[in-house]
Amino acid sequence: MQAVILDKPGHFSVVDVGDPEALRPEEALVRVRRVGVCGTDQHAYRGRQPFFSYPRVLGHELGAEVLEICPNDRGIKVGDRCAIEPYLNCSHCIACRRGKTNCCSQLRVLGVHIDGGLQERLVVPARKLHKSEKLSFEELALVETLGIGAHAVGRAQLQPEDTVAIIGLGPIGLSVLQFASRYTNRIVGVDLAETRLAFAQGTRPDMIAINGGAKVVEQLRDSLGGELPTVVFDCTGSPKSMMAAFHYVAHSGKLIFVGLVSEQISFDDPLLHSRELTVMASRNSTALDIENVIRVLEAGEVSASSWVTHRAMAGSVPDVFPRWMEPSINLIKGVFEI
Repeated sequence: MQAVILDKPGHFSVVDVGDPEALRPEEALVRVRRVGVCGTDQHAYRGRQPFFSYPRVLGHELGAEVLEICPNDRGIKVGDRCAIEPYLNCSHCIACRRGKTNCCSQLRVLGVHIDGGLQERLVVPARKLHKSEKLSFEELALVETLGIGAHAVGRAQLQPEDTVAIIGLGPIGLSVLQFASRYTNRIVGVDLAETRLAFAQGTRPDMIAINGGAKVVEQLRDSLGGELPTVVFDCTGSPKSMMAAFHYVAHSGKLIFVGLVSEQISFDDPLLHSRELTVMASRNSTALDIENVIRVLEAGEVSASSWVTHRAMAGSVPDVFPRWMEPSINLIKGVFEI
């Protein structure tokens, strides 16, 4: 079968690889149908992705069809359409025992630590399959991104009286916007790109849009009646933005880092202390988040189909992927078909 391999930063190859080995107990063989592209893949292409090694088959946003599966108690059978939860946890460490599988001390992520879904067939633990009888393969490939937003919003424990600022309106910021909007309609979106601000407002017209180029604190206060937001999500993966975000949070508020960088983040302790800020990370998502995302997508309560602005066949990755990285393309979400 064929696979697309990122040999090194800036270079893909399409190669023939061996067929998957025979299934072990509690495993499933799937045919990958759709693969979403996200910031993790772009950072890997540029050589800036933490916890990453080359060569690697990318792809962790996956819509797949079950080809073979071991007996299971979840009702998943051959032919089912599934989203794949790409976070392979050990089930034994202290985090896993506490239900925080996304924080597993031995976590391996498809397409990051081990080879992912940019190949025709893939063996995965059967427990990482989440089926849907209603969603298309493309919608299933968007579930992982939405799961990150759902998990971050869950971490924040939003209340109707909260005011929210979302810094960075790429797909992760858009996913936070989708789920934050289920709790409050007082939301400000901040981004440097006017195209992303406009796109986000198109999906959520009541969102207040702010250009993050200058005087963000003043713009936030002007938009929120002189106050700062009680909850700030930074979805940029930019150290500069993440450090600046401490200044955007109201006294007694919360700052959630959804983005990830490989550098140190510093802050002014008197600022942190005087406002008694709660600062937390949000890492990936859990099986419960994934199941919740599928439920709300099936019910039409959340939609992300309009995010897919670019599509191509997987065999064209070496040519198409670099073009999608160009700022003039205005990529929101790209999806490869296998």
